[in-house]
Amino acid sequence: MSEDCLFCKIIDGDIPATKVLENEHVVAFRDIAPKAPVHVLVIPRTHVKDVAAAAAEVPQELAAMALAAQEIADAECGGEFRWVFNTGASAGQSVFHVHGHVLGGTELEWNPA
Repeated sequence: MSEDCLFCKIIDGDIPATKVLENEHVVAFRDIAPKAPVHVLVIPRTHVKDVAAAAAEVPQELAAMALAAQEIADAECGGEFRWVFNTGASAGQSVFHVHGHVLGGTELEWNPA
């Protein structure tokens, strides 16, 4: 855990979030500024900065994130979803605790902006 990390504080319960899934590996909660009808962030309990670091340092948690993303999509958007990782500030990452955006619930067009 990182003391100054927003997502670590959500995991610890210090900052409220609308959680949709929680297990020993991950926490998933609704995005506060959704870009689709279903927009859920999936984060590992282990603090790592981005998806590449997660693959290198905690691959089992990255796998758990993928399973959680599918579970959320199965429950909320017919099993189909887009899973987005922003890596680095210029790519749109604003919280440097790896998180995958589960997007769905509508026909998704490509719009990276």
